[in-house]
Amino acid sequence: MTGANTDDGGMQRPPRPVVEQASLADEQVSLLGSRLDRLFRMRSGDKRLTNKVVAAEIQRRRPGLRVSGAYLSALRAGTRVNPSRDLLVALAEYFGVSPSYFLDRDESDRITAQLDTLEELRAAGIRGIAIRAMGLSSENLEAITSVLDQVRKLQGLPPVDGET
Repeated sequence: MTGANTDDGGMQRPPRPVVEQASLADEQVSLLGSRLDRLFRMRSGDKRLTNKVVAAEIQRRRPGLRVSGAYLSALRAGTRVNPSRDLLVALAEYFGVSPSYFLDRDESDRITAQLDTLEELRAAGIRGIAIRAMGLSSENLEAITSVLDQVRKLQGLPPVDGET
């Protein structure tokens, strides 16, 4: 049988189920949508970041790129699945991540771990302290570290080993 799926013994093999192929594509779609949605949620902080606002800012930065709030919504929901490379780059620039965040599992995992850490810091109120410390001299940072160590000691918390 020419063109039939056969094994080495001439027996016909069943065709590969289309469902498996579709589920792989669905997984990629849902990964893109969930990754993009995660960036929206992380960037919005206390206020809600909308698809329309992001689309308008991308268009302002890249006037030739066509994007709308509705299209970003469809990407996030997984109903649109094939954004252009230029749009992925623009989204990555907007959110401050590498374009490979959307396409490469290892890079996505690395960035997701960083985003998780940022989310934990935000929830713990650390972000405000870090922002206030930006730009201070090393001597001032050492003084602040010393004060924080003393406060931890007063509260009965263990000392922090090393710097992270």
